[in-house]
Amino acid sequence: MDDAANKRLNRFRTAPNLLTLLRICLAPFLVAAILENHYALSFGLFLAAGMTDALDGLLARLLQQRTRLGEYLDPVADKLLLSTLFLVLTYKALVPARVTVLVFGRDLGILVVSAILYAAVGRREFSPSILGKANTLIQVTAVAVVLLHQLTAVTWIVALGTWTLWMTMLLTVISGLDYAWVAARRVAAQAANGHTVK
Repeated sequence: MDDAANKRLNRFRTAPNLLTLLRICLAPFLVAAILENHYALSFGLFLAAGMTDALDGLLARLLQQRTRLGEYLDPVADKLLLSTLFLVLTYKALVPARVTVLVFGRDLGILVVSAILYAAVGRREFSPSILGKANTLIQVTAVAVVLLHQLTAVTWIVALGTWTLWMTMLLTVISGLDYAWVAARRVAAQAANGHTVK
């Protein structure tokens, strides 16, 4: 029993997982900084969170420390951070409510579809698509630019902020539909295989 407990604990001790946990821990400090209008601090904390996101994947490959826990924990950390930030930035009237509604709606839809897919075919692996990765990237860019806009009103930053928010809405819808379509195909394929076996 002690060996099993130590094995579970060691999963958390790997460098990539520690970086992911650090990103989760940064979320409340980042939210507090935004709520208190400390935008320089919030921008710095967001950059630090982004660095942990880049480093955990890199270290996992270089150190060969990929774990099942890390595979689940990393996207959860990303969604937790981004969804919370969109909500707080909307509360501060820095991001339109329609953007945040779409972001939350997509994530909720993916959770529902994932649950249905798991119940239907017992599938646990939900690998992100290229569109999903592009959507995450544009969301990260949008949040960074919105925070940066609070520090400077340079024309190109204002324009970039508008563009990234529109792209966030577009990619949120497209990637969400793509995920639902891929999930539907998997369920249909599994059903067809089951019918063939019978």
